[in-house]
Amino acid sequence: MNTRRLTKKEMWIFAVGQLGWSTLGGIINTWLVTFYLPTTGSVEAGAKFYIPTGLVIGGVLTVLGLISFICRIFDAVTDPLIASLSDRSNNPKGRRLPFMKVAAVPFAVITVVIFFAPVEAISGINIAWILGFLILFYLFMTMYCTPYNALISEFGKTQDDRMYISTAISLTFFFGTLMAYLPFIFAGPLQKTVTYAMSYRICFIVLAAIALVCMLIPVIKLNEKDFVDAEPSHTDTIKSLAATFRNREFLKFAASDIAYWIGLTLFQTGLPFFVKVSMQLDEFYTTVFLGSMTILSACFYPVVSKLVKKFGKKRLVITGFLGLACAYVITALAGILPLPGIVFGVLIVLIAAFPMALLGIIPQSIVADVAEQDSIVTGEKREGMFFAARTFSMKFGQSVAMLTFTSLAVLGTTQDLTSNDLTASPIGLRIVAITAVVFCILGAVILGGYNEKMVMETLEKKK
Repeated sequence: MNTRRLTKKEMWIFAVGQLGWSTLGGIINTWLVTFYLPTTGSVEAGAKFYIPTGLVIGGVLTVLGLISFICRIFDAVTDPLIASLSDRSNNPKGRRLPFMKVAAVPFAVITVVIFFAPVEAISGINIAWILGFLILFYLFMTMYCTPYNALISEFGKTQDDRMYISTAISLTFFFGTLMAYLPFIFAGPLQKTVTYAMSYRICFIVLAAIALVCMLIPVIKLNEKDFVDAEPSHTDTIKSLAATFRNREFLKFAASDIAYWIGLTLFQTGLPFFVKVSMQLDEFYTTVFLGSMTILSACFYPVVSKLVKKFGKKRLVITGFLGLACAYVITALAGILPLPGIVFGVLIVLIAAFPMALLGIIPQSIVADVAEQDSIVTGEKREGMFFAARTFSMKFGQSVAMLTFTSLAVLGTTQDLTSNDLTASPIGLRIVAITAVVFCILGAVILGGYNEKMVMETLEKKK
């Protein structure tokens, strides 16, 4: 069967799907803890407690933290399972889009339902509600995202196509993440007419509806068979996963990727604390700095593809690692150098924007390259499993970072185990920033062993 390349318009239609799922993921990442573990300020504004608060699990973990840990384990199992099912699918409409079509509606609905705990007080029913629906959230997120990411390699038939798709979905990912922050702006005014909880729920409903439309656009507008003619894989889940991690170049990339996600998540999680404690600024500046960094980073996107042609992907990703490390060094110096906090914030935005553009685009393209190279060498089309493994690296890095942050940020303070207000100290936050620097440098060193020349030569021979 003859297949064709996607047009630029069709690549953007595909990228809109990422705008949808990144919005839903952003809602959970940004608001789950804020909504169910409200701080003193939020309680004064009208927030209610639905589950036990404080570090009540062994003095080191919240109930919500335990729920998240259980869901992460479930997620680690479903990632390769869904990837394998997608790789082996014989659906006449394609291996990927049918999964996305089935997942889109429940994915959007469940994102909202998570925030509708049935008992208006602390209750075990609420704990079961959050756990059950959060597990379903991650299941349907995996059902949509894993096949979606596999299409990056299959839709990207050339290096230029893969870079263009990676650039487009990186942009839509950033904007989807930013959309998840909109309740910071709109929930307050709504509280004049509805309760504190309902003001946020209304925002989540609107965002989820927009996200659902975005996720359905590529499913409705694109016919997978027009672009992909791939034989289903015949390898079972365990063997496919093992074969993926036997690919040495992918192993090197995955190890560096874990280091990247640890460093990035340490910074992103700590940003509100860096702003309030280290820079002595109002919390409002967290959104200002993050939004400015995202917009400035997006301005660099058009030049990244040109730089890749000149310098290669590996060198640019290493440059991105080192650039982020420099931004984190500036963060560590906040409160030490006699400069206004706003100066540190501006410096961080200016220094981090270009590395964020490099690291937001190129890694996905590297995974697509390795997956394509592996299929040429082995004869097995397992793009889904490669991207599932990359997703696992991301989630593992984020989980390690969350645990590390809560352990390091409180150094030098006495944490009230019954409170949801994390007491971060300047010295603890400085250690967090330095730790992020170390992981960025580690990621650069590990990626230095990636044999980009061999991968690209294999792809060129096929071409």
